[in-house]
Amino acid sequence: MSEKSDELLKRPLYVFDLPPELLVTLQLTTASPQESTEAKLPAESKGTEADRQDKADDAPASKPATSCLLCSASFLVVHEQRRHVKSDWHNYNLKQKLKGGDSVTEAEFEKLVEDLDESISGSESSESENNDDQRESTLTALLKKQARIGHADAEADDPTPKKKKRGSGKPPLIWFSTPLLQSNISLGIYRALLTDSELEEESKITEILRQKQLPPIPSKIKVIDSSNGVPLPSTMTSPQIFLCMIGGGHFAGMIVSLAPKIGKKATGVEERQATVIVHKTFHRYTTRRKQGGSQSANDSAKGAAHSAGASIRRYNEAALETEIRALLQEWKGLIHESQLVFVRATGSANRRILFGPYDGQVLRQNDPRNRSFPFSTRRATQAELMRAFVELTRMKVSHVNEAALAAAAVAESEREALSTKSHPTLSKPAPPKLSKEEEEWSLHTSQLQALIRRSKVPAILAYLSTHTLPADFKFFPSSTQANHHAPTPLHLAASSNSPTVVLALLTKAAADPTTVNGEGHPPFDLAGDRSTRDAFRVARSELGDERWNWHAAHCPPPLSKADTDRRQERERAEADKEEAERRKAETDRLKRETAAAAAAADEAAKTKGKRGGSSGKGLGAGEKTGAERREEEARGLTPEMRTRLERERRARAAEERMRRMAGNMGGGGG
Repeated sequence: MSEKSDELLKRPLYVFDLPPELLVTLQLTTASPQESTEAKLPAESKGTEADRQDKADDAPASKPATSCLLCSASFLVVHEQRRHVKSDWHNYNLKQKLKGGDSVTEAEFEKLVEDLDESISGSESSESENNDDQRESTLTALLKKQARIGHADAEADDPTPKKKKRGSGKPPLIWFSTPLLQSNISLGIYRALLTDSELEEESKITEILRQKQLPPIPSKIKVIDSSNGVPLPSTMTSPQIFLCMIGGGHFAGMIVSLAPKIGKKATGVEERQATVIVHKTFHRYTTRRKQGGSQSANDSAKGAAHSAGASIRRYNEAALETEIRALLQEWKGLIHESQLVFVRATGSANRRILFGPYDGQVLRQNDPRNRSFPFSTRRATQAELMRAFVELTRMKVSHVNEAALAAAAVAESEREALSTKSHPTLSKPAPPKLSKEEEEWSLHTSQLQALIRRSKVPAILAYLSTHTLPADFKFFPSSTQANHHAPTPLHLAASSNSPTVVLALLTKAAADPTTVNGEGHPPFDLAGDRSTRDAFRVARSELGDERWNWHAAHCPPPLSKADTDRRQERERAEADKEEAERRKAETDRLKRETAAAAAAADEAAKTKGKRGGSSGKGLGAGEKTGAERREEEARGLTPEMRTRLERERRARAAEERMRRMAGNMGGGGG
């Protein structure tokens, strides 16, 4: 089982091109791996009410049952308490507490609901109405009634609940299990990859995923008619998605085909690549340096500034809006054919550029295809769009350690019990005070992480040497999500795709590549691009196979620096060759078009000359004049070349006049 699991997970799993043996065995799980493991924990403490009461009497300092201090209610398990927090009873008491009123018991709340003199369940004919809307209308009606019969001066308070945020509130990932992998390994895909109609019935998601599989596209496509140049990949009929980001004066847009393209590396091994149909980036100086924010936002807040920089930023904002909308109009057909639209637009001004309203707008706010990126993104560039596409379409792998989760749950329960006992009121607990040693660890962590993210290799090595820190220094605190994912400098350098830092830490600082993070992954598994993975292979070549257990580090065979340079040079030469072929084909096409246009012009001139001869203007009516011939000779020349040509023409004319004058004088003397 372990060997088969390692073989399946050896390469990243692409959602739209999964292995057939894995696809037929996928099973949808009802909860995420952490939730399913937490659900097993309360079963260990099941027993009769008498047993629990005896234990409570014998050990008064033990963990109490979870409770809600606002509603004075106790619960046996955490799930019941979570459901209570979402109930109308708890929300009603919360509103009463904010207005200075008293809380009510569950029986009193049900009596209040029964006494309502208006319909709170919505239209009886609309059976498909959401339960959340029904709950909201119930609470709204009850609060409105309290406002009418309560204090007359409470009109300033808004009893209507806040408008619900858009979205289903469900986790961003859908998890699957398979008997081909170990029981503690789960596979997940982003919910945003599925349409609204596909998400209505989650029980059929596995079958929908099987139907979404796409055959790979060959790397080279035969050109049927090359008269109009090399055809774009948009001629393919595979499904596609549109991705765009805008913010801080940067815009990046891309339309990518979901069908993978299979190409070969220099070593002959096949590699799956994304097929980018079209892409475009814009950048304009629109943000105020060191102060932040766009010029339009500053004008709205403080009034229009009259400096030269402000005028430049206003012009660039208008130019960026024009360029983006023109690009969207140009891509209108491709965007309408896209299955999904992923947009990241920070700020109302940027969203107004994309979604308008304006004449001929392409993107709509109410488009059901609209999606936001379910993870954090960086500056809007083409590389960031490609990283987001890879993150969206790569199947996630989760390794769950049930023993660690159980221990964490017990520790959290003990902390909650201690906090409830020492702080009976609803007060925010004070953060724990760090010791002097922990403060030093926290300082080292912040400094090292900043240097690694900026790829300052000499500064990193100097900092480790000056403070006598090991290369495998553990970041503090380890409980944060970032430090759990990248607990050491080598993990952070690999996840940041910094090959120079990775190579320096391995070869000069003697970092251990076999150290695993909280998810059980060595640093090599976090590398996101080939250059970073090559840095591990180059380090293995320089350090030797005896230095570390490179198999445990998941590092491929060694690769020398010279081999990587030669490969990069070869790939660069191949890319230059392809570009030269493309330019040559385009040049040939332009030459043919120019020759055809010249032939058509000559034919038209001949026809015009014949018509002029028949009208009695002579046979040479179609010939070009001297000025026209000189203009045609000078076409395409630089001003310096034209000056030199004119000087030579005048010199020849002067020589011809002198020769004629000499001839005439000689003839007269004879």
